[in-house]
Amino acid sequence: MAIRKVSTRSRRNGPPKRALPARQSPLADSNLRLIWKERRISRAEIARQTGLARSTVSEIVGDLFPTGLIAEVGVGPSRGGRPPVVLEFKDDAYAILGVDMGAAHVAVALTDLRGRVLAWEERSHPVRTDPEGTRALIMELCDRCLAEWPPGVRRLVGIGVAVPCPVDPHHPDRFAELVLPDWHGKSGLAVLTKRYGVPLQVDNDANMGALAERWWGAGREIEDFAYIKVATGIGMGHVINGQIYRGATGVAGEIGHLAIDPHGGPCICGLRGCLATLVGAQALVARARALLADYPGSVLAGKQPTIESIEDAALAGDPMASSLVNEAAEYLGIAIAGLLNLMNPAMVIFGGGLARLGDLLLAPLRETVRSRTLISSLAACEIRTSELGTRGTAVGAATMVLEAALADSSLFPAARRRARR
Repeated sequence: MAIRKVSTRSRRNGPPKRALPARQSPLADSNLRLIWKERRISRAEIARQTGLARSTVSEIVGDLFPTGLIAEVGVGPSRGGRPPVVLEFKDDAYAILGVDMGAAHVAVALTDLRGRVLAWEERSHPVRTDPEGTRALIMELCDRCLAEWPPGVRRLVGIGVAVPCPVDPHHPDRFAELVLPDWHGKSGLAVLTKRYGVPLQVDNDANMGALAERWWGAGREIEDFAYIKVATGIGMGHVINGQIYRGATGVAGEIGHLAIDPHGGPCICGLRGCLATLVGAQALVARARALLADYPGSVLAGKQPTIESIEDAALAGDPMASSLVNEAAEYLGIAIAGLLNLMNPAMVIFGGGLARLGDLLLAPLRETVRSRTLISSLAACEIRTSELGTRGTAVGAATMVLEAALADSSLFPAARRRARR
């Protein structure tokens, strides 16, 4: 759309000045989502797309101006009569903090309202065994991100936290003791709300990876797909009809506890031979140590291997590391084949550290899947790596807050301040 700039004094001195309602109506929220989606749109076009009367649209838009989320940016081409004034969604009006609380690290992204990362902080940390230190580190990294963004906490919409365990949507403050025993079943993350004065949302890290892919990554146009995070553990976020599927109590997608070898080693869940015991970071490091005796020429010989050094060695063509990746790919392929036969997703997206191996991992994995799936389910599915890299989970956590705010604009700071008056 060609847009001609107009001064703030034109069109009857710009948008009308009015007080912000304590809570926007669902109709206003749906109009706000439309403006966000289109980025730039006129009132007349909103009326055409929604079927609302132009007077109703004008009233709704007038109520949205005080939020700072939209602004008039010029006039568009005329279809006969007076040219329409163009509205623009202001992506930089507010920001959101997204926290990726991994098993062994904490990462924080400050994003705008279009998922763009404005500030980023990350640090290794023993999250599983140090809950108090983890909470303190989250706040430190949040403070660092906010310090890089001049408006600061006053224009912060909320905080989303992705955690390495299932989250019951009815009890998001509780953690699975089986996965994080040292946390004693309590997240303690309410300190973030107390410190920053904004809403807090918590969900599983693989779900947040899937949400990020759905909004900003490889799953943007895909209604049914699975996102698999391969890191310290293995988790899956499943998108069905465009929405994250969490199950009755939030444990849907725990693919890491799918039994691949019933006679295999014990898993923390109480079963044996789970996928996580064969492909998770600790399992791969242990397997590397066992294989080094057979590969004295490996670049890892004489060293204490880590998951990162194994990945680096595989990318460099090291035979031992390559053999290890092929093993991991076979185990993952067995699990993915079952997923394809059962759920028939259109795409499987791999994220997490292991995904940086690209085709070194995916080529043997696809071969295993090909030999174990129905032809029709495999033909309908693309298997690929994430477009978002290691920042995807934190961005997904921020996106969870954005999704909630676009569904209820009273969650934006201007509306919250108005409601407190």
